Formats: sequence, structure tokens, C-alpha cells
Amino acid sequence: MVKNYFRTAFRVYTRNKVFTAINVLGLSVGISAALIIFLIVQFEYSYDKAEKDADRIFRVVMDMKFNGLDGHSAAVPAPLSTAAQHEVTGIESVVPVMQFQGDGTAAVSVKRNGTSQATVFKKQAKIVFTNPQYFSLLPFQWIAGTPASSLKDPFQVVLTESRAKQYFPSTGIGEVIGKQIQYNDDFSVTVTGIVKDLDARTSFGGLEFISFATIAQTHLQQDFMMNVWNDWMAYSQVYIKLAKGSVVANTEKQLNVLLQKYHDKANKDDANYMHFHLQPLSDVHFNGAYAGFDQRLAHAPTLRGLLVIAAFLLLLAGINFINLSTANASHRAKEIGVRKTMGSSRQQLIFQFLGETFLLSFLASLISLFAAPLLLGFFADYTPPGLAFRPFHQPYIFLFLLGLSLLVSFLSGLYPAFILSAYKPVNVLKDQLGMGNSTRHAWIRKTLTVSQFVIAQFFVIATVIVSKQINYALNADTGFRKDAVLSFSVPHRDTLFSRRTALLYEINALPGVQLASRGFLTPAAEGASFANISYAGETDDNKEMVQLRWGDTNYLKLFNIKLLAGRNIEESDTIKEFLVNETYARHMGFASPADAVGKQLEFNNMKMPIVGVMRDFHTQSLHGKVGPVVFAGFAQRSYEFHVLLRPQRPGSASWSTTITAIRQAYNRRYPNEDFTYKFLDDTVAQFYQAEQRTAGLLRWATALSVLISCLGLLGLVMYTINTRTKEIGVRKILGATVVSIVSLLSRDFVRLVLIAFIIAAPLAWWAADKWLQDFAYRTAMSWWVFALCGLSMLLIALVTLGIQTLRAAVADPVKSLRRE
Repeated sequence: MVKNYFRTAFRVYTRNKVFTAINVLGLSVGISAALIIFLIVQFEYSYDKAEKDADRIFRVVMDMKFNGLDGHSAAVPAPLSTAAQHEVTGIESVVPVMQFQGDGTAAVSVKRNGTSQATVFKKQAKIVFTNPQYFSLLPFQWIAGTPASSLKDPFQVVLTESRAKQYFPSTGIGEVIGKQIQYNDDFSVTVTGIVKDLDARTSFGGLEFISFATIAQTHLQQDFMMNVWNDWMAYSQVYIKLAKGSVVANTEKQLNVLLQKYHDKANKDDANYMHFHLQPLSDVHFNGAYAGFDQRLAHAPTLRGLLVIAAFLLLLAGINFINLSTANASHRAKEIGVRKTMGSSRQQLIFQFLGETFLLSFLASLISLFAAPLLLGFFADYTPPGLAFRPFHQPYIFLFLLGLSLLVSFLSGLYPAFILSAYKPVNVLKDQLGMGNSTRHAWIRKTLTVSQFVIAQFFVIATVIVSKQINYALNADTGFRKDAVLSFSVPHRDTLFSRRTALLYEINALPGVQLASRGFLTPAAEGASFANISYAGETDDNKEMVQLRWGDTNYLKLFNIKLLAGRNIEESDTIKEFLVNETYARHMGFASPADAVGKQLEFNNMKMPIVGVMRDFHTQSLHGKVGPVVFAGFAQRSYEFHVLLRPQRPGSASWSTTITAIRQAYNRRYPNEDFTYKFLDDTVAQFYQAEQRTAGLLRWATALSVLISCLGLLGLVMYTINTRTKEIGVRKILGATVVSIVSLLSRDFVRLVLIAFIIAAPLAWWAADKWLQDFAYRTAMSWWVFALCGLSMLLIALVTLGIQTLRAAVADPVKSLRRE
């Protein structure tokens, strides 16, 4: 019987090739998108599943408020880990994880067997300082050494197998133990352990582990601020594993008591405070508020949005199937009548129609399976690094497609199956299906069509508004120049100030350079630096965390930061005076910027004058408001160079030529370092990376939803024209024009698209308004955006309708009337 079901289904689909093609194409698009989205979501949610007792592992993070502005940090004061080990109860282990300073990389030197010259790896990443407890959190397999002793003493290092082979390719793994490795020409360590690389996705990204006790025996003691509680570095993190039965709230309370003990100004009032908070390990990969140093994050709302998009696309494909199946029901009425007369039960007919749906869904799934690698290429900008499509190594892909085929078959085929199987054989064989049923089914089809276009128009409006906000953010007046500005850094260990000065002079002399400057951070930077500063003469309670920038006298001119009052800073090797931004001046109570000039700030227990007030500029994205900022002259500690390039004009030096000249000047002074640079406008664009990914995914979703909706509309138009062929012929014989016939055939469908717009517009406005609330500065939701989207969708629908209706309107009426 099952074989007969499939034989019948095959005959039905080959007899109705166009409707079959539309259904298969619609289902393939929906299932393909769902498969890609499933792979992305499954990949991201597989993070941090391998850690032992993951439910008891937490990262210590900080929640802050300065002058009423909220802040969050994954970094914590460096001495916290040591203090927590000795003074906090209910903890099984405390694990500090500290990266190398600067960009998180180090120059690594190793001596290999048979060579007299050391091999140097200039920028090795994923090197961390930690303690032996690190290995109790993760399922590392030890090849050599033991977790208890390998990181117990100073100047010890544990390598992953991949790093051991990279450093000592011709040496057996067991013989690597005892080898010496030197870091940044600062200190050497001994290899005391080797572990296999983790075959798991985790937020712990280390590949090379130096004993935490090494810090206290080197200059890193000062660099890492190991005794400072009121400041912290981005690369200082602490994980803890709670003892069984410990309560999170109790541990958090003890940690905050510890903070108050060593930093008594941590909690001044409700507008200025610092609190420790325990972040569950399961939240680390998804919470952008606590973005860790060199940590790749997934955006949980985007993943949930992707699942919604997948559901909508499958819904659209299912609606297509239901619409075309019910519309085509009259063509199968006699078949159903004969089957029932010959003894078929309604249950058998339902299984027949569900089987036909499954056959289509299964065929669409096979197409999706072969299309997935191609689609992953198209979605390369949105797929996480490391995501691969290897179905024979990922059996859950086949299970997902099978499950999805069954689900789509059941949901899409159930309603048509019940409708078709309910026909009474007497009425069917007499060709009397009844106008009541036909009208009811037409209303159902219209409702489903409206639903399709509601979804499609929602995506169209959402895409335009998201793109409009991104364009607004990238082109808004940020208070500084960001075009044609590139930045690069020299090594922080360079203590020869004259070498940096000579490099600056040489760069300024290049014909393609308009101006060069030294400073610490660009106006808008990926990182942030805060300092405790207070308005002199006030109580210590007035002290607050203020963003700090410093540089030479050309810094403001290069970035075109305007002075509202006072003068620019003077060249200085130490911090002697400050510029403040207008927000900070207001926070100090000055109604006019000029009133702040001449007043004094207290910094590092010294009083320093305010010599000028800068116009506000955005140090971060438009998500947050502008906070207090100070700028100081501090040439001695300026390791970052900023270069304003001249406009590219005929006859002038090209940017590539100028950058090559800058690289050559850099390499002459730092021959063993790599020259890397970044344009400031690229840094600003990265602030909105998540939004740009969202916009890109919305564009894909919009294109696919419009395609599926138009496929469904095309199928319904073809069905309508087929059922009204005789009517069209009679109208033409009676003198109807082509325009009037096209208008007659299109009128109902255009009305459905307009109704869909009326429903979609307020839904899209509500959703977009909620999304825009996340921006302190946002674009306006103009009425023309909705009007333009509605007209665009109407135009697409008219083009889809016009192809078929025009063909029907110009057809020879004699042929249509002879069909009887």
C-alpha cells in the first residue's frame, strides 16, 4: 500500500509540474535557511559544555556606575585572586587568567637542537598566566608532567601539544620537558608539562600557560598592578569554582566585603559604585556587557532572531503548500470520489496526502543538503569561525533534516489532507462540490496570502530601519575627524624616547602625510582607560572614574577636536595640566565652559590646572551617552602614532605609497617588529559590527521571504487564470481591453498586499522602536520609510502578477472557448 501511495504521489506531481516546482522551490529555500541557521545556533550553544561541573564555575565581573552612567567589566583588580583564595569561604578553587599586556601577544624565543641561533616567534597569542587550578576546570589530557606540580613554582610553563610541536618540531614530546623558552627578552621559563589540545569549544582560549607565581618575580609585578585595588587592566580576569552547596549570593557578598576592605571608596553613593558579580560560565560566551580580552562573543538576541527567521521562512513555505494544495483541490475531486466509491477510507486518503507532502519535503531536504556548502559560502560573513559542514561527521544534520521533513509534512499537509479527504463522492462525481466550500477555502487562501506578505513586509521595513540606523551611526558627527586617519603602535618596551621622536619627524616630512601625532588611544577606541580624578577643593567623595587620553600638542589638531574655551596643552614629558570635555565641566557644576578654565583637578595626589574645555566627542558607540573625559600632555608615555593622510588627488602620493614609506621608516627603527596599522573609520565601524551582521541577516531573510511569498502569489495567479480562462475569453469577445482584464485579474491580489501592509506597518514600527531604544542617539523613524517599503512590495507583487495576467489577457479568446 505504501508503495502505491508513493506511485500515486509521483504521478500527481509529474502531472502538475509547475505547482510541484513552486512547492519544492519554496520548501527548499525554507529548509535550506533553517539548516544553515541550525548549524550556526548549534555551534554557538555548544560553547563551554566540556568544563567539569560547569554549573559551579563563575567568572568574577564588575558592575559599576559613574555619575549615574552604568558600566560593566570582565576585568577585575589584579590582587583579587590572591585575596579571594585566603579570605573568601565556600570556594573550591580560584583561577586567575592574565594575558600579556598590550595586544595580548609576546615575542617568544626558543633554542632548538642543532642550532646556535634562537628561533623567534614575533607575536604569539593565547599566552596566559595562571595557576595549577586552571587544569581542574577543563578536561585536559596530560602527555607529560602533572597538574599539581607543573605550574606550582615561578618560571614554569605548560604547553599544548600544538605549541610544543611548533616550538620544537624535531624533538619528541617527552624530550620537550626541561626546555627553556624566553618571553619578550624579559624572562625565561622551563617547560614542565604538555597537554593535548582541547577538542572542544570553550571560552578558555589559552594555548600556553605560564605559572602565575612568575609575575611576582619579575617587573610584571608593577606592570600588572598586582597591589592596586582601585584600577584594573582589561587582561586581568578571575574565575572561581564554588564548593558543593555554596550559595552564589553569599560568595558575591564576601567578594564585595573584600573590595570594600581594600578599596574603601568603591561604594560612595547610588550614583558612583563598584560591585563584584558572579557571572555563570554558561553566560560568558553570550554576554556582550562583559566582553573579555580577546574573546569571541555570540549575540544571544541575534541567535534567537535567527530561529524566528527560520520559523517564519518555514511558515511561508508551508503557507505556499497549503494555498496551492487547496486551490488545486478541484482538479483532484473526481480522483477522490472514485477512490471513496472503490472503498478507500478517509484515514487512507489522509495518509495518502500526508505521504505526498512528505515526498515533497524529503526532496526539498535533499536539495538543501547539497545546497548547504554553497549557502555557507554566501553566509561566510555571518557564520562563526570554525563552523564546518561535514554531514558524515555530524550525524545530527541528517536527524535534523529528517525531523524537519516530518514536521513540515505534518503541519503543511494536515489541513489540505483533511479538506480533500472530506469531499463526498456523490457530489464530486456529479461535479457539485458546492459554492459554500469554494468560498470558504478562498477566504482561507486569502488569509494565508495576507499572512505571507505581512511577514515579508515586516522584514522589508525592519531591514530599512536597521540599515538607516547603522548609516546614521557611521555618518553622525562624533566630535572628531575619523576619515583618512590611521594609527599604529611601537613596542611598549621601547625606552628610547629619541627614537620615537625621530620616527615622528620622519613621518611628518613625508609628502603624503598632512599631520602626524603621538598619543594614547584614538578619540574613539576599542579599549578604554579610566583614572580616579576629583575637582580639587571638594571632598574625596567627589572623586570619580574619568576616561583618560593623552598625547602631544598636535593630537587635537589632527583629530579636529574643537576647544570651547581656554587653550591647548603644552608639550610635556609628564602630566602637568588637563583639558576636560564639556560633559565633565557640567558634572563639576560649571554652567559655561569658560568657568572651568583655571580650576584644578586632583590626580595621583597632585593638583593640576584645567587649561581648556573640549567639545564633547564620542569615545564609544552611539549606544551610550558621552561621559567625562580628560586629555593631558604626556609625550614620554605615548607609544601610539596617529597619521592624517593627505587627500588622494591626481599627481599626489597615493595612500598605499605613503603607508609603504611609513612602514619602511618603522622597520628601520624596529627591524624585528611587524608593522600593523588600523584606520580610525574601521574602528568606528567595528562598534556596530553586531548591528551590521543583523542588517545583513535581515537582508537575506527579506530576500528569501519576498521570494517565497512571490512564488506563492505566482502559483495562485496561475491557478486563478486557469479557472477563469473561459470568462477571460468571453470578456474579450464582448470587447474588454487588455488593461481592463489585467486590472480585473490583479485587483484582488493587490488588495491583499495592501491589507498585509496595513497589518505589518504598526508591527514593524513597534519592533523597530524597541530595537532603537538600545541607542542613546538614534535615527528618526520617518513616515516615508514605511511608505517606500509598502510601495516597493506593491511593485514587486505587481510585477509578479503582471507576467501571468498580461499573458492571459493577450491570449486568443477562440482557443480558450474551444477548451470545452
